[in-house]
Amino acid sequence: MPISLLPESPGGWPERHHDDLFAMPRKEREAVQLAALKLRFERCRNRIPALKTLADKQGVERIERVEDVLPICFDHRVLKNYPLTILENRDFAKLTTWLNKLTMHDLTKVDLSGLTTVDSWIARLESYGMIIGTSSGTTGKLSFVARSLDDLPGWRATWMQQSTAGTGINPRSTKLPTFTPAYRTGNQMAIKNGSMFENEMCGGPQHRHTLYDMHMSSDLMVLSGKMQAAEEKGELDKLNIDPELIAQRRQLIEQGRRRAHDVEVWFDKLVRDFRGQQVRIGGLFSDLYRAAQAGTDKGIKCEFAPGTVVVSGGGMKGFKGAPDNWREIIIDFFGVDRICQSYGFSENMGNAPMCSAGYYHFFPYTIVMLMGPNGEALPREGVQKGRMTVHDLLAESVWGGVVSGDEVTVHFEDDCACGWKGPRVENSIRRYSEMEGGDDKITCSGSAKAYDEFMDYVAGQ
Repeated sequence: MPISLLPESPGGWPERHHDDLFAMPRKEREAVQLAALKLRFERCRNRIPALKTLADKQGVERIERVEDVLPICFDHRVLKNYPLTILENRDFAKLTTWLNKLTMHDLTKVDLSGLTTVDSWIARLESYGMIIGTSSGTTGKLSFVARSLDDLPGWRATWMQQSTAGTGINPRSTKLPTFTPAYRTGNQMAIKNGSMFENEMCGGPQHRHTLYDMHMSSDLMVLSGKMQAAEEKGELDKLNIDPELIAQRRQLIEQGRRRAHDVEVWFDKLVRDFRGQQVRIGGLFSDLYRAAQAGTDKGIKCEFAPGTVVVSGGGMKGFKGAPDNWREIIIDFFGVDRICQSYGFSENMGNAPMCSAGYYHFFPYTIVMLMGPNGEALPREGVQKGRMTVHDLLAESVWGGVVSGDEVTVHFEDDCACGWKGPRVENSIRRYSEMEGGDDKITCSGSAKAYDEFMDYVAGQ
């Protein structure tokens, strides 16, 4: 039966069954998306300082077509476009001033007294009603993804919907013991999702089994590169860093040296303790492969109950020497019929589950666009390759328009063999920053000068 979605409240769309959302005819889907986008822009334009600045510079006063939003989508690097010295000096007043430009909420009212760490700053913001996730900081800078309690209902609903569509297991009715070879808590977005949604995922923290029962320090992620360089010069003691942080770093280095062994031992125990039970297993492909190969070499075979799911993604990046049949080794060892995958990025709440035909399908509350090499909007027809750009209609407290760092191929026609309708992404995603000769510099449509001035505005204090 056809469904009708209210453009005034996209946050309620994930409450509809995913089969109904993926069955929407293109004409109806795109009409309600555009109506919702117009309303969202009207609401946000003058209330989010960074959006107002960019819209003023690009001369965007209203949205008539989806493509009109492209010049005012934020480069994903906006979320770390602050002077690094702010973090190094623990200047949380300036960091809050920077973040205040990216949200509807007035952060000038947050009490910043007594803060000494990035983690304590994030905790203080969360006590104020904000939800802050970070990137992994591999580039030497953390990205801060700001949301608020306003975003939480839609975010929670789409997590459960994506999980149901991707695995066939509805977490609303079935809570599975969950294994994740990661840290118990932390502000890095993947870890944060695990701790935020553990009640929905598995019925509570006692049913979520992590490799390390500890917190991943955001401060350590910020300072890791600087500390490594100082240690190589024998000058670590000159940095005036909290001794507890130095101790944590040493512990993490030691964990890193033995991680492969820890993962193997940890999985071996879970395989024994949960024999005969239906479980959910998550993690990087590399971790799952190492555990599967080690178990296979020992003659171990998992004996979990039917309906067990393995959830993973990210390819085998950073792992050398894996055989061509590594997927089959994982599937055979854990006794499942497939590996459930999804595609997404921290700036967008609605991840795209992989369908039976091997494509990633985005839900209607994520508007999919592609940017060409000169910042132009590519046609939303047929099959197109370009830079993934989205507008997240679930974003209530921040602007949902984001230009990613991913090169993707999108099929815009409703002709997938799986039967789901809507834009779908091929499983051939590449990061511009990791491509040979790749350039992650984004030339946004409209005036390049206007966009450069906007980036300067965000970075300024």
